[in-house]
Amino acid sequence: MTVASDQLFVVDQGEQASIPPEVPVGRQRAFRAYEPHQQFLLPPSIDDWLPEDHEARFIAEAVDELFDLDAIYASYVVSDGAPPYDPTMMLKLLLWGYSSGVTSSREMERRCATDVAFRFLSANQAPDYRSIARFRRRHLSALDALFVQTLALCAEAGLVKLGRVALDGTKLRASASRHKAMSYDRLGPKIADYEAQVKALLEEAEAVDQAQDEANGCDRRGDELPEELARRTTRLAKLRAAKEAIETDARKKAATKAAEKARAAGAADAEVHEAAERAAQKATPDKRSQRNFTDPESRMMKTTEGFHYAYNAQAVVDEEAQVVLAADVVQAAGDVDQLFSMTDRMEENLASTGVDDRPDVVLADAGYCSEDNLAKATDTETDVLIATGRLKHTERVLDAPRGPIPKDATNRERMARRLRTKRGRADYARRKAIVEPAFGQMKVRQHAGFLRLRGLEGAKGEWTLHVLCHNLRKLANARAVAPA
Repeated sequence: MTVASDQLFVVDQGEQASIPPEVPVGRQRAFRAYEPHQQFLLPPSIDDWLPEDHEARFIAEAVDELFDLDAIYASYVVSDGAPPYDPTMMLKLLLWGYSSGVTSSREMERRCATDVAFRFLSANQAPDYRSIARFRRRHLSALDALFVQTLALCAEAGLVKLGRVALDGTKLRASASRHKAMSYDRLGPKIADYEAQVKALLEEAEAVDQAQDEANGCDRRGDELPEELARRTTRLAKLRAAKEAIETDARKKAATKAAEKARAAGAADAEVHEAAERAAQKATPDKRSQRNFTDPESRMMKTTEGFHYAYNAQAVVDEEAQVVLAADVVQAAGDVDQLFSMTDRMEENLASTGVDDRPDVVLADAGYCSEDNLAKATDTETDVLIATGRLKHTERVLDAPRGPIPKDATNRERMARRLRTKRGRADYARRKAIVEPAFGQMKVRQHAGFLRLRGLEGAKGEWTLHVLCHNLRKLANARAVAPA
């Protein structure tokens, strides 16, 4: 046996092959035909290029046959200029892009030319990134209905059992830089500095206008702002808005805290309102409070990569197949105030899908533990198990499962006892295994940890889009492994 050094192709020594002189040595008839410039006799079908079991086909089927898109189509009444792209096609691109981790509208535009799955879904059309971005922003409100429809499909497929469900939050990095922000104690001096600069620029512009009027007459228009003045005026407006937002937040927090204190003391409604107003008037912002100029609605939060501007994404996940039952995004870094708002949202979603059952138990970590939540957990129809963390030295450790529960036991002590029972330990041990994989799958597969859209409304819509795609992938996987 010999090997052609240029092609690394094995040739039998005894074979006397006749090789045309124009064929380079080493290229034998054993190779499959390769003609890059060969013309097709009939036009090729893009449908033949995508494997039959490809997930993009399931996305296309879901949009075509399973989703109700009347609300999206109803928003198109009159179109000026060229007709818009078909919403069905645009939704397929958006869902497949987010399902496969392509969240950039510019990258989606490129994929429509280079990726077989995107070309299949777009039917060889190539919408530009502006059209994709506008479609995404325009139909954020319609995503909630599509999420509920997907949840109903998951329930019909047996992916929702409502045994144990787990609630947790995760941080989503906002589309905002830490370097495009300013703290409250720096805003005041900076505003004064910019006001002085703007005043000086206006005086200079006025002096120039007067000199030109004397030289050329007073007929010139002269109403254009100098570029430097326009830039500083815009910056000054952003600084003032940031300062006002920080002061407003401080007033709200002070009023809420004073109202809760007065209500706990048994004050009447009028006295509670009065105490809240007094506290709001006296409130002073924390000098370290910050606002970001790129996304003013984002908040500084601790993430796995350190402190960044972010949003707090919440999700309730079912144990059976890790299907998300409810989702939301809030600006608060802590989870404590989201427990019952999320369980209420979950029950609304389930009712909308026709599921009347309640979960056997809702699992939440210590971030949701508070006196109010523990008190509500004893009154709600849904069984809620909340981690209490370490008990204070003044609190008792009640024996479990033996021994009577003291009548004067606090809600926190009772919950801690429940967590030490055999059933409580078995239930809570499943919390992390239920909800954390869902977050991990979305952040790794769908790049859900970094938001593209700015503002709280955009963050809510994009998180809903991510959990919608997550549930669709669960449905597609279940269909793929179902017996024929």
